[in-house]
Amino acid sequence: MAPRTTTEADLTGLREDLAGDALTPADTGYDEARTVFNSMIDRHPSVIAQCESPTDVAHAVRFARAHNLEIAVRGGGHSVAGMALSEGGLVVDLRRMNTVTVDPASRAVRVGGGAIMSDLDRATQPYALATTGGRVSTTGVGGFTLGGGSGWLERKFGLACDNLLGVELVTADGETVHASADENPELFWALHGGGGNFGVATSLTLELHELPAMSMALLLHPPADGRVVVETFRDVMESAPDEAGGGCLYLTAPPEDFVPEHLVGTLVCTTLITCAGPEEQVRALAAPLLALDHEAEVVAELPYAELQCMLDDPPGMRNYWSAEYLESFPNAAVEAFCARASDIPMPSATQHVLFPMGGAVTRNTDGYPLPWRSAPWAVHPFGVWESPSDDARSRQWVRDVRAAMRPWSGGAVYLNFIGNEGSDRVVEGVGAENYARLAAVKAKYDPGNAFHLNHNVRPAAQV
Repeated sequence: MAPRTTTEADLTGLREDLAGDALTPADTGYDEARTVFNSMIDRHPSVIAQCESPTDVAHAVRFARAHNLEIAVRGGGHSVAGMALSEGGLVVDLRRMNTVTVDPASRAVRVGGGAIMSDLDRATQPYALATTGGRVSTTGVGGFTLGGGSGWLERKFGLACDNLLGVELVTADGETVHASADENPELFWALHGGGGNFGVATSLTLELHELPAMSMALLLHPPADGRVVVETFRDVMESAPDEAGGGCLYLTAPPEDFVPEHLVGTLVCTTLITCAGPEEQVRALAAPLLALDHEAEVVAELPYAELQCMLDDPPGMRNYWSAEYLESFPNAAVEAFCARASDIPMPSATQHVLFPMGGAVTRNTDGYPLPWRSAPWAVHPFGVWESPSDDARSRQWVRDVRAAMRPWSGGAVYLNFIGNEGSDRVVEGVGAENYARLAAVKAKYDPGNAFHLNHNVRPAAQV
């Protein structure tokens, strides 16, 4: 059905209903409001509803439904596929709803649907409390958590959604529902990996954990030594305690103080060990890596919120990502991983990443729709570049990494790490049996599939 024309009278009514603002293409600030993390995405919504409350969200959803406008929901705007924008539709922009309220006595935090990771981390840090967050500070908490939520602290505290205590949601009919283990439990189950399929999350309540110390060891190695470095990193992490996390990645050395001048702008093999503990613990964990040849090192104890900012991705860049979750990572897989590093399109901010899983992620057999959580390793080709002329070769490099690692892949994939790769990949992300169950939940809360700009689960009647 074609969208109905929205008249000035319609927009006046919406603006009167909202405590926030409703921007159209004629308004000052519209272009800034429609800019998302991935600069490849250039969409022009008819209306951007800058919501300030759940009531605003309900008004915006009802307006979109009444005028047959496609709905997009914007939290952090980090979706690589640009799912936070709709061409010609209505954007429910949650960024003003970013309040974070910490209850240190109950070790819980209530997070507004528009909060980003730095809002959460800096609010909890004064209490020496934390919960699993994303690996950069600009990721939206809502989309991250509802998609599963993989981060530095996951081996110790589980995935972000494992720490989810409750969600307040505005459904497709503009009604507000609460989901928790005791209230709407089937919806609550679906929100552990089912993403934004079921409504607009206006707030989330998360469990917090004591985190008195955080430390990290970051080393830059010559790329020619990549194979021994990656094998050593693998061996370290396979015997590491739950407090340890991190990653091994090839990237272009940035112009930071700790990077020797001759390395800036060149490819390096980087190892990062994170530790939910003091510096002496991370130094002991990283000892086998420190014993290898390396060009630079930073070993330090630092606030968790600062660690979260260390690898922030540069804004205004073109992005294309994907992932393969591996059932094993033998030497042959190491060789395949390292071989793809030599193909990274240069110059770029692309990262060729290996993440260790395990720990609490693997042990939590809670039945949530997250089949990838059993994988011990994840390879995440993270394509980031500046020039449109590099689009084709950068995308192809990501696809080539996936193809090279597929012999060891279990097939399941963390959907937050990928763009729009088709409906089969969505099923792989949640599991076939779980998909059918999610589709039934979708049919109850969004039978018309109004919320489809996501890794979409179609309502049961449409399957």
